[in-house]
Amino acid sequence: MNTEQESEADHKHELQDETANLESLYTQILKNIGEDPNRQGLAKTPLRAAKALEFLTSGYHQELNIVLNEAIFDEDFDEMVIVKDIEFYSLCEHHILPFWGKCHVGYLPRKQIIGISKIPRIVDMFARRLQVQERLTREIAEALETVLDPTGVGVVMEAQHMCMMARGVEKQASKMTTNAMLGTFREDSSTRAEFLRCVQVS
Repeated sequence: MNTEQESEADHKHELQDETANLESLYTQILKNIGEDPNRQGLAKTPLRAAKALEFLTSGYHQELNIVLNEAIFDEDFDEMVIVKDIEFYSLCEHHILPFWGKCHVGYLPRKQIIGISKIPRIVDMFARRLQVQERLTREIAEALETVLDPTGVGVVMEAQHMCMMARGVEKQASKMTTNAMLGTFREDSSTRAEFLRCVQVS
């Protein structure tokens, strides 16, 4: 077994240990709420929950340059590029309950464009962590600014939060909208207005 294979095997064992630890914790949670984790319906729930949480927080194990996979291209194009209605799912860091919605991203290139599928991948990378919507919005914008050095970047996120819907104030129809505007999207009102008009956010 070479060094690369050994490293891969070690990583696999680490992931298995992490899953086993989470499974044990979920078993304890079931006991603490008065359930029997050994009954038929719950026998495999701790393992399923552990794997679900690992997936929903997989963004912690991703790096921007790996996600991009060199999909930055030189292009003499300087008009606004928009990818809208990107579905996302995240976990609120205050209650570890889901929030979800749509993300709209726009940028003004400065001789470089990004592969279209990479924008949703960037959204997912940051969404699959414990988050607040405000920070998530800013992180996506700053990531695009870092890798593209565009004239400007705009990100708008609209989401529903389970922590408001199923507990607390229990408001089912409320949505939260956040935006992050960088460069000309922040400095030039007409650029900002064009972007918001295109994604139909007033």
